Amino acid sequence: MIGVAASPETVESVESALREELAREDAVAGTIAPILGHLLASETNSLFSEEIVARVRGMLTNVAEQLLGQLAMAGGETERFEASQEDISALTAAITANPAFLGHVHALAVEWQLAERLQSRLALDPVLSPLVQALIASSNATTADLAMKLLASQARFGRAQHRMQLPLRELPGDLLHSALVAMRTVVGTGAEEDERAAAAAEAAVRGAYDEAGSRLGLISRVVMDMGGAAVAALSVEHAGVAIFLSALAIGSGQDRDVAALSTHETQATRFALALRAAGLKPDTVKEQFLALHPDIAPPEGFERLDADRTAGLLAVSSSYAEA
Repeated sequence: MIGVAASPETVESVESALREELAREDAVAGTIAPILGHLLASETNSLFSEEIVARVRGMLTNVAEQLLGQLAMAGGETERFEASQEDISALTAAITANPAFLGHVHALAVEWQLAERLQSRLALDPVLSPLVQALIASSNATTADLAMKLLASQARFGRAQHRMQLPLRELPGDLLHSALVAMRTVVGTGAEEDERAAAAAEAAVRGAYDEAGSRLGLISRVVMDMGGAAVAALSVEHAGVAIFLSALAIGSGQDRDVAALSTHETQATRFALALRAAGLKPDTVKEQFLALHPDIAPPEGFERLDADRTAGLLAVSSSYAEA
């Protein structure tokens, strides 16, 4: 994969330099959750774009509203229910207390922002990418059906992002559990009637949940079903942002939320290493940088490290999700 042989000393020095740069990027990433949490609790948006903060706040509020709506139905509410701002704020704060939940919602906002940016700059449809079109046209009925389901799910995601909403059914399983625990903590520890309503609401939410049928579940199935051809999903212009991020996460052994964050301009080293760890050759890595960051070059010397070495660097790096 490397055209010019390098001495072990040179490779080691490059690896050391990239490790230091990755550590600096990790330090930046580690500040995101606490800073974003502070901004959500205030009206000061100076360190983050107003768009990202507003979208994150909207999605978190929407999750709280859905849970409170489930509680109302479980408690016998039959008319149109509108939760009080006090209850919404209390539950939103409890949900936000989980850094992983906040990180996931932030990653979704970053994903959609990137999709809109590439639609504007590259005319890349955020819903129907060339890869999805090809899969829909597949002679394999199972593949075509899965692609159609993904198309519909991605269209719903786009509409939800415009409305700053996040359906409960689209949460990863562990984060849905976290939100339900927050609900029980806030409203299910009082009167016996409240506890029964909370238990019934939780049962209803869990009963309607199908992680494999969620947007992220469908994307993972598409990438995994591609097998060796999944390298095509590592071209953002061909796969589209949604599939590209999942393929990058799977290929580099990272969490998808971390992969989404790596597309930010402040995470250029992580992005380059992730692409290499996923198996892309240096020239192809540069193509992805050109697509996402036309004004930013990959870190110097990255091409000297093979997939195993870059995967090793990422494995020992502290992750955004754990920050």
